[in-house]
Amino acid sequence: MKKSALLTSCLCLLLSTTTIFAANPENVLTDSTHQLVEGLKLPAGFTSTIIATGMDGARHLAVTKQGGIYVKLGRLKDGKGIYFLKADKQGHINVQYGFGDYAGTGIFVKNNYLYASSNEDVYRYKLNATGEVIDRDKPEKIITGLVNHNRDNSKSIAVDDAGNLYVNCGSYSNSCLINGTSLQAPMPCPLLDSVGGIWKFKTNRLNQGYKEGIRYATGFKNVVGLDWNVNTHSLFIMQHGRDQFHELYPALYSEEDSKSQPAETMYEVHQGSDGGWPYVYYDAKLHKKILAPEYGGDGKKTGGAKAQNPVMDFPAHLAPNGLLFYSGNQFPAKYRQGAFIAFHGKSPVLQKGYLVAFVPFNKNKPSGKWEIFADNFAVGTSQPRPCGLAQGPDGSLYIADDFTGNVYRVKYKK
Repeated sequence: MKKSALLTSCLCLLLSTTTIFAANPENVLTDSTHQLVEGLKLPAGFTSTIIATGMDGARHLAVTKQGGIYVKLGRLKDGKGIYFLKADKQGHINVQYGFGDYAGTGIFVKNNYLYASSNEDVYRYKLNATGEVIDRDKPEKIITGLVNHNRDNSKSIAVDDAGNLYVNCGSYSNSCLINGTSLQAPMPCPLLDSVGGIWKFKTNRLNQGYKEGIRYATGFKNVVGLDWNVNTHSLFIMQHGRDQFHELYPALYSEEDSKSQPAETMYEVHQGSDGGWPYVYYDAKLHKKILAPEYGGDGKKTGGAKAQNPVMDFPAHLAPNGLLFYSGNQFPAKYRQGAFIAFHGKSPVLQKGYLVAFVPFNKNKPSGKWEIFADNFAVGTSQPRPCGLAQGPDGSLYIADDFTGNVYRVKYKK
């Protein structure tokens, strides 16, 4: 009887918990519907909770100083593209509502304003003393008319401390092959006037277009993850690399080459930075800039002497969709000022992906190798897609999965 009672007690405890225990990947959690889901693999001392489900298409996140969470959706949920979530003292979401009739990726909180983007425009909303939007139906449109050709069109955003907003305009062309019958691209690439870079605008001006903005950094095919580093006072970005090497140039690149090239790359950018796209790409094996085949390259010739080198590179096809510099005190010292990256894809070389990585920083530069921080996001047979990252006022890390619609909260306790 004692053994039976003990087993029953343990089973009840398992079914009531909402925490994934990192030290043992066999542990599972129950969400609010008491359905068992698989546990995240995290470093020792870290635990994670699914705080929200059903946020299908959850892209980027923003958390207010009061702890409210804004979720930007890549597709509308009940006609709304932004959801606000607020938890009680026990961590259970007890406030949830949607607003904004546009889908998109970018969302950012700064100086009592919420900034959010569609795939063409950027809006801002005034926040009240509790961190909630004052007038959900009447945002100010501060940027309009950005290029959207339904490929690599996410308008990710970041805001600095001087009233500037940075927005990615990714290229809908893989390598500037704008003539469908030619494998040679034009020089210079005419697309760079409106895509393939980062544009800078003011946060307090309405209806700005390209002519009112500044092409802050060019030569970056597509940047979904970016963050303003308050220590370096500079913008860091994660570039998605190009593809189609073997498909277009089978005499130069094998199928294995296409699986392993090019690297995904992290840059610290300033006004005038040039990453070299589409003229060069960064070789994931040689760690060098290689001349693109569309511009006379053969997979070996180097190029882009004046183009910027990345501060760190990663295996091909990992698809970095989120970047966050950790400034809290909750996590151990090694994580402070370092960078978390949400990888949305999978590396054929690593046979690994759909994870959150960590890059340690020392003296404002990456130091040491990158490491896997959070892994095994899969829920049943669903394919996970980590995308958005945000930091809570207590130092917790929030992660959005745009395929399963889950939002995770990661905490640390000694």
